[in-house]
Amino acid sequence: MSEANAKDEGMRTPNDAFAPNPDVVAQRVQGEVVLVHLRTNEIYTLNETGARAWELLVDGQARSAIRADLAKEFTADEDQVGLELDQLLDELLAKQLIERA
Repeated sequence: MSEANAKDEGMRTPNDAFAPNPDVVAQRVQGEVVLVHLRTNEIYTLNETGARAWELLVDGQARSAIRADLAKEFTADEDQVGLELDQLLDELLAKQLIERA
């Protein structure tokens, strides 16, 4: 399946890139990141690993780079990190906190 077809079907590719929704503000508070969606006034909190993923996403890194960096920084299995990262990305997309870049 091509990357274009994978995106059309909502699947992930290693080169997928995401960006924060312009209507979302973020603030690091100790080991977490607090996100506020300005249109809905909803507040979300990301734990330490989610916070780091957010920072890498904000820096413009693609999914594969975020996955590799998280696995290295947290000394974790890259496949497991990929699964958890995809869950996080799905949730952030569903809540309209990020968008595809």
